[in-house]
Amino acid sequence: MTRAGAPSGRATAAWVAAGALAATVLLLHPAARGEAPPGALFWGATVALGVLALATIRRVAALQGGRLDGVLTAALFGLWVVYFWQLLVVALEVPRVLLPAPSLIVQSMLDHWSQLAGDFTQTVLKAVLLGWALGSGLGFAVAVAIDRQPFLQRGLLPLASLTSTIPLVAVAPIAVMWFGFDWPSKAAVVVLMTFFPMLVSTLAGLQAAGKLERELMHSYAASYSRTLLALRLPAAVPFIFGALKVNATLALIGAIVAEFFGSPTSGLGFRISTEASRMNLALVWGAIVVAAVTGSLAYALLAKLERRAAFWHPSVRGP
Repeated sequence: MTRAGAPSGRATAAWVAAGALAATVLLLHPAARGEAPPGALFWGATVALGVLALATIRRVAALQGGRLDGVLTAALFGLWVVYFWQLLVVALEVPRVLLPAPSLIVQSMLDHWSQLAGDFTQTVLKAVLLGWALGSGLGFAVAVAIDRQPFLQRGLLPLASLTSTIPLVAVAPIAVMWFGFDWPSKAAVVVLMTFFPMLVSTLAGLQAAGKLERELMHSYAASYSRTLLALRLPAAVPFIFGALKVNATLALIGAIVAEFFGSPTSGLGFRISTEASRMNLALVWGAIVVAAVTGSLAYALLAKLERRAAFWHPSVRGP
């Protein structure tokens, strides 16, 4: 059901269908296919379609049917962005070395799918996953140790903060010299990048338990481990998942950048740097798409796990 004043699902579907039909018709225009220079009719139709696209997105966003409507709004917005990207790049004859059309990017991804699959395995399934797990796990363990022994906070925490100030471009060549050109050196960089965010977030989460609840556990003569498992860790779950989500994107960025400083003949960073030097920007964008989709899916998966693990928290319950 929809609330009073909100658009109905059928009316919104009609708007979406009208927008799709208008978009298809405009693609048949010679200017949209690069066969003629764009004229007043083309630009007028493009502006009108843009207004229709905004109205359609607003109607979809106004639906009150649950979380799926947010996904539909994001998907529709993304489709319109890609559509106008394709339309304007072709109509304005933008050089491929500056910004290739989405159709060229998709075609390049299909032509080099085996290479991109190998790059995905090298970067994500080896360096990113291992480095993310080790860095996050190490940050969590050190946070618990610091919380258990407060005197460690004066020694370990300042040293740990140094890991967040080391420039990635400085540590990546050193990691290559220490661990070689293969994925272990990239995993080491990812560990360094993901350690401190997890440490700080876990410490903040462990302090988030209410004072009354902690005093109640103390009155029951509960041990530190019992208080940690029954009270403080559950209170820290939203903070921990927040760090995991941030680290998921940091790990991907760190591994890709580290591959610029030395890598075997595969990897998303290696592919981007190599193909950029060859001016093959379509494949460069293809590798970027693979990285962006991977990061988005990882973030969405962690957000879904967070809703299951911390369903009781106000930030997850939501309206």
